[in-house]
Amino acid sequence: MLRIGEVAARAGVSVRALRYYEEQGLLDSERSASGQRRYSDDAVGRVHFIQLLYAAGLTSKDVLALLPCVHTGGATPEMIELLVEQRDRIDRQIAELAQARERLDEIIRIGRDHVVVAAS
Repeated sequence: MLRIGEVAARAGVSVRALRYYEEQGLLDSERSASGQRRYSDDAVGRVHFIQLLYAAGLTSKDVLALLPCVHTGGATPEMIELLVEQRDRIDRQIAELAQARERLDEIIRIGRDHVVVAAS
């Protein structure tokens, strides 16, 4: 069992974030006799996964809905629909970012062809 500070350090998140995940039902802990939170050894991996889903733009409500699928390997049609929607949203973002990168590449190419050297 890991203490809250250990999980936070290993997962690269704040203690506050871990408490928030617990409040949202995303992470479970047990309490020691002195009231300290204790987490299972797989808590760090779970926190990394939660962070990945947040980075992909999912809300805590979405993550909570998907976690049972992750643990059991089974999914409801609603979970699949949510996953597909999120994947499609990410695909749109990737396409938009790729277009922005292409425009920047063009501006860089033009800029390099017209570099102005400052006079000393």
